[in-house]
Amino acid sequence: MKRILITGGAGFLGSHLSEKLLNEGNEVLCVDNFYTGSRKNIHHLLDDKNFELLRHDVTHPLFVEVDQIYNLACPASPIHYQFDPVQTTKTSVLGAINMLGLAKRLKIPILQASTSEVYGDPEVHPQPESYRGNVNTIGPRACYDEGKRCAETLFFDYYRQHDLDIKIIRIFNTYGPNMNPQDGRVVSNFIMQALRGEDITIYGDGKQTRSFCYVSDLIDGMVKMMNSEPGFTGPVNIGNPKEFTMLELAEQIIDLTGSKSKLIFHDLPEDDPMQRKPIIELAKNKLGWEPEIQLQEGLRSTIDYFRNLKD
Repeated sequence: MKRILITGGAGFLGSHLSEKLLNEGNEVLCVDNFYTGSRKNIHHLLDDKNFELLRHDVTHPLFVEVDQIYNLACPASPIHYQFDPVQTTKTSVLGAINMLGLAKRLKIPILQASTSEVYGDPEVHPQPESYRGNVNTIGPRACYDEGKRCAETLFFDYYRQHDLDIKIIRIFNTYGPNMNPQDGRVVSNFIMQALRGEDITIYGDGKQTRSFCYVSDLIDGMVKMMNSEPGFTGPVNIGNPKEFTMLELAEQIIDLTGSKSKLIFHDLPEDDPMQRKPIIELAKNKLGWEPEIQLQEGLRSTIDYFRNLKD
């Protein structure tokens, strides 16, 4: 049994990670300031004797005794991270500094949940881990993109300077139960609009592409990365390499929900990437990981989750 700290543990990904680690027989210390996390995501875990919840903001130091750290804390949807962009950057940068300091003191492994946003609007497609990105440092998305890039820098500086056992994954679009229906992400937007019978909002011409990874696959990759061989730092792309246009996604959701929603088109937001697709050969070779849940199957369970919320 390990005692494992998850920052952002009440969020979409953190709540699924908490449940998986508990099911594997570990103790979980869930830390969240509930800016975007939700108590309902972890309510069913509160009676578990191996689960502990601590309300805390990672921009402040934390003094606890644990065996591993998963650093997930940061708002991840544009609506939330652009609402308070200064705080978003602080969460990524100061949060990384504080968690790295804790890992250094305890001499324990620490995993950083980075993002495909570090690639920006990529000029290389699909994206390998070696691609350095095409990011606008002064745009409205920079608070998140650059915050995560700086966090990666800090992780590698702690690795080089202090020989810290670091792990970095770059997460591509992930969806599934426990998503916030108001988070502004494309899957939750489309599903909620379809369930309400509203017009589905497509930005641009709808031909921009994303690859969608179901949450259980993502969490499996995250845990495999944490428990990979010492010295294997990453970064490693974790995502589903099957690519879909926004129009294809909308059509699948309309079909699966039986909605009569129509498509309406709006201008593309500034710096919104046109393509996003991971190369996952490193994850396959080093972690023995690749996604198993295909889009239609994952959308069904996600739609069921949102349908129950709606009711």
